[in-house]
Amino acid sequence: MAMAVAPVESMESLSSDLFYDILRRLDGPTLASAACSCAAFCSISKEEKLWENVCSSMWPSTNREDVKSLISSIGGFRKFYADCFPLIVNKEVTEHQWNSYPEYPEEWTEAEYYGDMDEFESISPSDFVSIVDIRYKDKTICSKVLWGIPNANGFDGWFYNCPFRIDLLTYAARDDENDGEVTLSVSDGLPPIASMERERKDGKLWQELRDGLRLSWIVVNRKIKQAANLASWSPLGGQRHWPTEKDFVLHFGSVLPAKDILPCQVVECILSMKFRVIHTEGEDVQTTLKLTELSMQLEDMEGSHVNGRNSLLILKKALSCRRSKNYSEVLESCHLYSKVQSELKEEKMRIESRLDRIFILGGISVFVMFWYIIL
Repeated sequence: MAMAVAPVESMESLSSDLFYDILRRLDGPTLASAACSCAAFCSISKEEKLWENVCSSMWPSTNREDVKSLISSIGGFRKFYADCFPLIVNKEVTEHQWNSYPEYPEEWTEAEYYGDMDEFESISPSDFVSIVDIRYKDKTICSKVLWGIPNANGFDGWFYNCPFRIDLLTYAARDDENDGEVTLSVSDGLPPIASMERERKDGKLWQELRDGLRLSWIVVNRKIKQAANLASWSPLGGQRHWPTEKDFVLHFGSVLPAKDILPCQVVECILSMKFRVIHTEGEDVQTTLKLTELSMQLEDMEGSHVNGRNSLLILKKALSCRRSKNYSEVLESCHLYSKVQSELKEEKMRIESRLDRIFILGGISVFVMFWYIIL
């Protein structure tokens, strides 16, 4: 029996509830595109509940009540998504080749080296919040939130002068509702591994990890009400079987501006994720990996760790830098940094090699001259 369908004369004749039901099923990019299609969609797409659903789907850690309150206090879920979905892009690194790389002058005053002291005094480690989510093949395996920066008490404390590093697994678990171990197994989509010797030959497990793992590390500054995602989403690199044959280290991150903070002008935010094989395939046992490290640190162009004081200034500046939804542009930014950094290291090695030869020749000359005088 055929059913008659009433024709729709115009978009205005449809119920706004129907529009809302359509839009609530969309992901973030599609919802943003739909908002540009007509006035009705544009009006409804401003509903905070729609963007809350988008954020909770992409970043499950935003489902926590304390995180919801935080997001509301800095402008709402729509603004939060707009700030954190695009990734950081910094191409200024191309301007700093090895021959124009500024040195650290000995005559610099402390204020000149550390930048604007008045600006630093307005930054508090307790203003920063880390919201972290890890996915493996579209399944969330870890969600953690860290309020403040650990062990950053007091202006003259060790944090400000020592290398900056946050180990999320160590500190976030204190306030986390789910502080159990984070594991991956065959049931999550891992390939079965009979032995580590076989894995070293074919690298199947390593390839699956690089292709399947996704990391989001969002940093929020409650005082200035800004947020940004410092992760590269997909791994930028890593190491197999380091430091032991059962460890896999994956590196994510971004290139952050450090102009007027450090002479090198740009730094690398390195987010490290380490998994350890705790079971290989055997009788009644599945291949299982355990997450043993999830950390953040900043390194300058020479590979030196940035101290806590400068790191706070850099993180604050990073929350307002340029971003892009084009992932290839993000990768290009990171690759440019790696290329310039490699060229800098190679040039320094050549200079050191030449200096070594000069010192050796000078030593030989002094030795010959010494014996010439004696004889």
